[in-house]
Amino acid sequence: MPASGPSPRDPSANLPPDLPQYAADRFRTDIPSPARAWNYWMGGKDNFEADRVVGDAIAAMNPEVLTIARKSRFFLIRVVEYLAREAKIRNFLDIGAGLPAESNTHEVAQRVAPEARVVYVDNDPMVLAHARALMRGTTPEGVTDYLDADYHHPQQILEQAANVLNFNQPIGVMFMGVLGFCQDYDTARRLVADTMAGVPPGSFLALWDCTDTSAAAKRSTDRYAASGTLPYILRSVEQIDGFFDGLEKIEPGTVSITRWRPDPAEGGEPAHVHGYGAVARKP
Repeated sequence: MPASGPSPRDPSANLPPDLPQYAADRFRTDIPSPARAWNYWMGGKDNFEADRVVGDAIAAMNPEVLTIARKSRFFLIRVVEYLAREAKIRNFLDIGAGLPAESNTHEVAQRVAPEARVVYVDNDPMVLAHARALMRGTTPEGVTDYLDADYHHPQQILEQAANVLNFNQPIGVMFMGVLGFCQDYDTARRLVADTMAGVPPGSFLALWDCTDTSAAAKRSTDRYAASGTLPYILRSVEQIDGFFDGLEKIEPGTVSITRWRPDPAEGGEPAHVHGYGAVARKP
């Protein structure tokens, strides 16, 4: 997640072990963290009282947030499986990775291709503290690494990722539900474009975010911002689609994340959610 700026550390915080001082200085438990709140909605335990209070308030106003949290993980799984299996991608750059959850990017990719290389990027200190857990389960043939970085600095991310990923091959670039934390849409588009400009032809962009198509979501994001955490900006479906300008979208294009190549075994038309995404190839 992008940083909201430096803030004084809560002196009463029970810091995770082995947390570097520069990360400890920005570790706060008295205000919600986007990564920890999302972890709470997904049923995780890596969160604090402030995250749970705002998480419960948002879920009461917009119960669909719990569904989106779960369905977004299924979307990630389907996307990574497509990239690894059908598109033969062996290098993944997951920007805004968040806290460890079931079926992380490297686990999905390396189940298909054990030699896959994955770099996670985030700058939430809690994510840094759990980076080792995030990388657990790497195959002997594969490589998994973590960068403590902000997506507002794509050149830094690309330069550091090149120490792990093979930039002579296509890269699977992922922004999963995180660009809403970039307050200005034009800036968000530029960050995505600059990142994609730095990867080889044949690379892919996978991206989703919550949309402004739900009145309940609009009310709940106002409540979320009032908690003192970094606000989340809902965007139109057209704006999310705009992130893929100049790229070749894979069928079915920009759709509700539940309807992007759903598992046929589930049967029937998947329920619509107010989170849209797509996968697209760089020519």
